[in-house]
Amino acid sequence: MFGVKDFVGKPAPPNYVAGLGRGATGFTTRSDIGPARESGGEVDPAKVVAKEGDDEEERYQDPDNEVGLFSSAPYEEDDEEADRVWDMIDAKMDERRKARREAREREELARYRLERPKISQQFADLKRQLSSIDDAEWAAIPEVGDLVGKNRRRNKQPERFTPMPDSIIAAARDKSQYETALDATEQKLGGIVSAAVNGANMTDDMMTNFREIGQARDKVLGLKLDQVSDSVSGKTTIDPKGYLTDLNSVVVKSDAEIGDIKKARLLLNSVITTNPKHAPGWIAAARLEEVAGRPVHARNTIAKGCEQCPKNEDVWLEAARLNNVENAKIILGDAVRHLPQSVKIWLKAVSMETDNKAKKKVLRRALEFIPNSVKLWRAAVNMEENPEDAKVLLSRAVELVPLSVDLWLALARLETYENAQKVLNKARAAIPSSHEIWIAAARLQEEHGKPEMVDRIITLAAKALSQSGALLDREQWIEEAEKCEKNGSVLTCQAIIRATIGMGIEEEDRKSTWMEDAESCIAHGSIETARAIYAHALKEFPGKASIWQQAAYLEKSHGTPQSVEELLQRAVKYCPQAEVLWLMGAKEKWLAGDVESARTILEEAFRANPNSEQIWLAAVKVESENDEYDRARKLLELARKESGTERVWMKSVMLERQMHNYDACNALLDEALQKFPTFDKLWMIKGQIEDSLGNTAKAREIYNQAVKSCPKSVTLWILLALLEEKLGMVTKARASLEKARFINPKNPELWVQAIRIEKRNNNIGVAKSMAAKALQECPTSGIIWTEVIFMETRPQRKARGVDALKKCEHDPVVITAVARLFWADRKIEKARNWFQKAIQNDSDNGDSFAWWYKFELQHGTKEQQDLVIKRCVMAEPRHGEYWQTVAKDVANIGKKTEDILKLCAEKLEQEK
Repeated sequence: MFGVKDFVGKPAPPNYVAGLGRGATGFTTRSDIGPARESGGEVDPAKVVAKEGDDEEERYQDPDNEVGLFSSAPYEEDDEEADRVWDMIDAKMDERRKARREAREREELARYRLERPKISQQFADLKRQLSSIDDAEWAAIPEVGDLVGKNRRRNKQPERFTPMPDSIIAAARDKSQYETALDATEQKLGGIVSAAVNGANMTDDMMTNFREIGQARDKVLGLKLDQVSDSVSGKTTIDPKGYLTDLNSVVVKSDAEIGDIKKARLLLNSVITTNPKHAPGWIAAARLEEVAGRPVHARNTIAKGCEQCPKNEDVWLEAARLNNVENAKIILGDAVRHLPQSVKIWLKAVSMETDNKAKKKVLRRALEFIPNSVKLWRAAVNMEENPEDAKVLLSRAVELVPLSVDLWLALARLETYENAQKVLNKARAAIPSSHEIWIAAARLQEEHGKPEMVDRIITLAAKALSQSGALLDREQWIEEAEKCEKNGSVLTCQAIIRATIGMGIEEEDRKSTWMEDAESCIAHGSIETARAIYAHALKEFPGKASIWQQAAYLEKSHGTPQSVEELLQRAVKYCPQAEVLWLMGAKEKWLAGDVESARTILEEAFRANPNSEQIWLAAVKVESENDEYDRARKLLELARKESGTERVWMKSVMLERQMHNYDACNALLDEALQKFPTFDKLWMIKGQIEDSLGNTAKAREIYNQAVKSCPKSVTLWILLALLEEKLGMVTKARASLEKARFINPKNPELWVQAIRIEKRNNNIGVAKSMAAKALQECPTSGIIWTEVIFMETRPQRKARGVDALKKCEHDPVVITAVARLFWADRKIEKARNWFQKAIQNDSDNGDSFAWWYKFELQHGTKEQQDLVIKRCVMAEPRHGEYWQTVAKDVANIGKKTEDILKLCAEKLEQEK
């Protein structure tokens, strides 16, 4: 049992310490560690202390830092490679997280700036208001200073007083006194005299005679004029009478300008001295003298330049410019002897002549030296008044300059039809890469009534140009088509489009590219080109309703009613299922007053689309607008059976409401709400009917039930709050709007109604506080910014308008508000421009049109008012707070856009 253990007699394992498991610790003796100090060396106490300090630092070193842990280990190439790899990994990971980290840092910085804005941001609006402060208000601002600190320092230092001598006090007293006595000299002379009087001998001869001084000045001036006068041929070069007035026209140069001219003259003299063959230096020196008012020196300088640089045409032209006409002719005569091949010099010589005969003589002389100059031939042809003479010149010109397209085309225009064809054929042979000649040939055929040849010529042109390597791209061909349209060649324009519109386009990109090309042509005013593009696109894609629709819009804007009707008839044949095309055709007939044709079109549309909601409603509208209410009611009964959509039921209810048949209307509403309980417009109509009948309590009950069924309908919440305010339950209205904002967050309409309720109850402070919260939640809402702008005092509105434009630059409501600010400041043109800008940004906002029309009623003319009405009728706006209120009023059903515009402007007059 108590046998010998197996480890007895065996050596101990490495690093074994006896008793370590029981908690005992080993010990060492001096014999184990050797002597305490090495022999033969002294130890520096300072180094010992430093080493102990290092040990202390190493005790707290990071264990992840390998430098400290393995500093004694050798650093090999493998270690270096490992470190480099890990550094690359760290850099890659840091780069992957860089975008997220920077985004997080920017977000934290923005949140920090929002919570703790800078002082400059807090006072930004106050700084902007400083621009409206005048000088008096600025001077009234007190100086900022540490008055408490000044007083404290002043109290510490006692005031010191220095006694003043009596002489200073006496001098100050006598300074303001009048002298009442004369000194001895004044008593001797008998009074106060001038210092010019010598002693007491004052006589009348010392008086100044200004008349004699004026005569002497005139005499001296006459002598000077006589000296300057030139007696050559008995005439003077100076007008003595106009000499003084001519002096007024002399520009008096400052000392700085004179110094600059002297420096420039010195530099240019150095240039023409060191390099006399440098023509620009002579020209610059002559122009400097001309600027300095020394024309004679300028002419002398440029004459020397002509001697030094006789082969430079610019020097001769400058010399001709600086001289009069007669001298210029002589100079240009010398020039052509040195430079007979210079076209510019010959043309300048032609311009110097006043007689047409002399000009022709110069041009013909020039053509003898330069027979291949297109400019000279063109000038010579333009000088000819007789077409036959011009034809002879052009015939010779095309022989000598066969590569000039302009000369060939000019000759073709002067020839007869047969000869013009021959000329263009020769031109095509001479210049096979010119597309202008092909287009001119097509236009020639069009002008002489041969449209079948136009397409053939343009098609051949495209093939021939592609073979010669001079084929234009599609954009260049479209530009040529637009030029032909502007010149009146519509058939050539259409032929170019048909032949080249498909060049270089992928099969799947043709439709979108062609639509963009058409829109671009419309923007350039090239209607026929756009019409040709649409025609080609419809030929390729006859079943695309969107192309037919765009083409119909083009015809409606720039065509005739007949062209619109013809296009829509073709469109419904190819796209019978496109409801919008049927409706456009019916609307055009209805607007033209042809109700029977509109009914016929809608009947055909019914056969093609038997269950179409839009066609049913369009038919109902046609009948109701023409007071055929029985037919409209029957159509709606059929529509409820056939289609039965929400809008059909709503239109049925609206028809009964329009006819004041409230019993049938309520019956239809109850039945419709059973089918569509979540259709908010039915609830609105029901509540409005009860409110109009005076049953406000029942209307409120309906609205409460409605917001439970349609909690996301903002309009229902607003109607409920307005009804509660009308009943005097302002607190309930606030609570309803707050609940609505909780269910529908970030909705600007709800915030605006809450702000207006506070304003109507004279709680301006609460309204401003609520507006600030609204802007935090909806910073880009134009209607909220408008409320904020007009809650401010008049001087601060402009600053608020600037803030609003920064947040929502293209919002039509904000732009209209800015226009109203200019209107209030009587800046009429600026207000008109801003109203137009609002319409350009959003032509569907009727409120902008109403404000603009109201503005023109006050400040505009009858033409400007008619312009607003015309643009509004063309735009047919459907949105806008006041616009929808007027347009959807039962009393205004069936009224035209112009009438609604005027009613809306009157409502704005009451709201202001």
